[in-house]
Amino acid sequence: MELSEVPSGRRSRSGRRSAPRRLARRPGLLLGALLAGGVAAAAMSLQSAPASAGPTSVLDAQHALLAGEQGTEVLPMASITVAEAQARLHQVAASRAVRAEKVAAAREAARPKTVLPIHGARISSCFCARWGTFHYGIDFAAPMETPEYAAADGVVLRAGAASGFGLAVYILHENGDVTVYGHMDKILVSPGEYVQAGETIALLGMRGQSTGPHLHFEVHQDGIEGKRIDPLPWLRARGVNI
Repeated sequence: MELSEVPSGRRSRSGRRSAPRRLARRPGLLLGALLAGGVAAAAMSLQSAPASAGPTSVLDAQHALLAGEQGTEVLPMASITVAEAQARLHQVAASRAVRAEKVAAAREAARPKTVLPIHGARISSCFCARWGTFHYGIDFAAPMETPEYAAADGVVLRAGAASGFGLAVYILHENGDVTVYGHMDKILVSPGEYVQAGETIALLGMRGQSTGPHLHFEVHQDGIEGKRIDPLPWLRARGVNI
């Protein structure tokens, strides 16, 4: 009677059944089989997903697979289109421009539109008759090199040598009046230059027909050849108290 092979073992020469041989474990093959099974499962889930899921379902499956392998959650990268980014840039630029305009308008509204042509001086001569002639301006006595200012916004008509004044500056204002500044030691503006009220135009001196350092200030109504009027009421009418 022949012995048939039994999967659990073999008979030895002595007639005894030997212990079954155990299969050697191969970790590499086991890990590969597990990964292949995970990929196959993901592929089967993708195939069973509805067609409307589109690329998002593929990304979700890939992220889920990566998360399972790495043990961390992987989220898709957030983004906007270039057109959306450019639209945002234009929006920010427009907002900044509006704010800048508001700031400029506030500064313009706050600044004085008429000022004294010199600070820290005393009136040494009036708009009046003196020494047998008429003095068509007012004189402000002050130390040499004291800054002189444009009394109001305007454009410089003339700047340079002037008979009797030594040096003089003529400024045309928006209403047509012209202010005149004479006897300065140094002129700091040029013809055609736009100046604002309070902007330094010269340094006080005593050039020309002068008995001491002072600013001779005149107002010509309606143009350089217009009627010369008293500068004090002209200044007071524009909010400058003297």
